[in-house]
Amino acid sequence: MADLRVLVVGCGNMGASHAAAYQAMDGVTICGLVARGDSRHALNRQLGGGYALFADFASALAQTRPDAVCLTTYPDTHEAYALQALAAGCHLFIEKPLATSVAGAERVIAAARAARRQVVVGYILRHHPSWQRFVTLARGLGKPLVMRMNLNQQSHGQMWNVHRNLMQSLSPIVDCGVHYLDVMCQMTQAEPVSVSAIGARLSDALPADMYNYGQLQVRFADGSVGWYEAGWGPMISETAFFIKDVIGPRGAVSIVARQAAAVGASDNVDAHTRTESLRVHHATLDADNRFTDADEWIDCRDEPDHLALCRREQQFFLQAIRQGGDLNDHWRDAINSLRVVLAADQAVRSQSTVMLGGEQ
Repeated sequence: MADLRVLVVGCGNMGASHAAAYQAMDGVTICGLVARGDSRHALNRQLGGGYALFADFASALAQTRPDAVCLTTYPDTHEAYALQALAAGCHLFIEKPLATSVAGAERVIAAARAARRQVVVGYILRHHPSWQRFVTLARGLGKPLVMRMNLNQQSHGQMWNVHRNLMQSLSPIVDCGVHYLDVMCQMTQAEPVSVSAIGARLSDALPADMYNYGQLQVRFADGSVGWYEAGWGPMISETAFFIKDVIGPRGAVSIVARQAAAVGASDNVDAHTRTESLRVHHATLDADNRFTDADEWIDCRDEPDHLALCRREQQFFLQAIRQGGDLNDHWRDAINSLRVVLAADQAVRSQSTVMLGGEQ
């Protein structure tokens, strides 16, 4: 079987990671690297050189005629580039979020169905064995669940440039929040029914209508509740950048990432998926109201690193193409997690709770 020819569009952090994953995989060949800035040259050098380089996506698509496109550009280009790729008959791997609006995301999926092409959205945590176990353990805690999660990033240097560019179109609670709303939905297996949120603009370097700190609170139909917090910028505190904690009637489970929580780690992409260990707390008491079971510590130090997780994502993508896997649930979940975080953004701007109607 001929190799799958992939055009990598966007050569920053995630584009470089996915390109390295493709280079290490059997059955895949990179046919070109696309970026408007110098990142395509830097990535070409990083990969050993010799790749076709393009500054324009449409030209690259026409000249390379790829089987698939890996799209890791800024979110405000996702819908238009995705539709171009699908119209050209390409399969598509697209970093989250799928689009900057629910309607845009639905247009992309409709185009994928019409073209009979596979679209995989980059929900990297779904491919992480420790996060998979985290979800499974959370489901054993009873209902309702209380889910506490954040990912604050004290960004500076090039990462502050990246974050400011991202915030031309999306706030932190939208861009990163889709990951963690997806996790919450997996844990509860219940319908989100309402979202409240707060936000603050902490830098004059941002558009006047954008905020770089936000927190959302979501309620589920089964009584579960969750909050997610995200802030980007040089002013963000490192004290509590990484909280992943779930509480239920039977106890609690937490990701305890001591090294990832070290000073300076919040700006490190590899730290964002790191678990290191899971702490499982059992709430059962004896007749004297003493705990009957000690907390369990599950060692996750052998977990895959960021590059290995990208390889897992791309193996899933390749398998979906080769075997024609059914991605309807994957598409539904990607749209619904986006629906919730966009409602949270609306809640920040309207200073009101947003009710979530329709199927989630």
